[in-house]
Amino acid sequence: MLSGIREVAKVANMFRNHFQGVCHALCCPQSNAKAERLNGRIQEIKAIGRGYRRFQNLRVAVLFFYSDLNL
Repeated sequence: MLSGIREVAKVANMFRNHFQGVCHALCCPQSNAKAERLNGRIQEIKAIGRGYRRFQNLRVAVLFFYSDLNL
């Protein structure tokens, strides 16, 4: 903060504002990685399909590719 460098002060201020969250992230083993991966897969299906006419069609595609059905 006292360095006079604006970028360094900005990062230091960000850590000060989010200190509790940073400590929590470093101490706790939980993360939202699985949810983020599933969201990425759904976005991939949407991109491949180039838009579905109905939500039901998107839902069927997601369930077909990523629900681990034993056919």
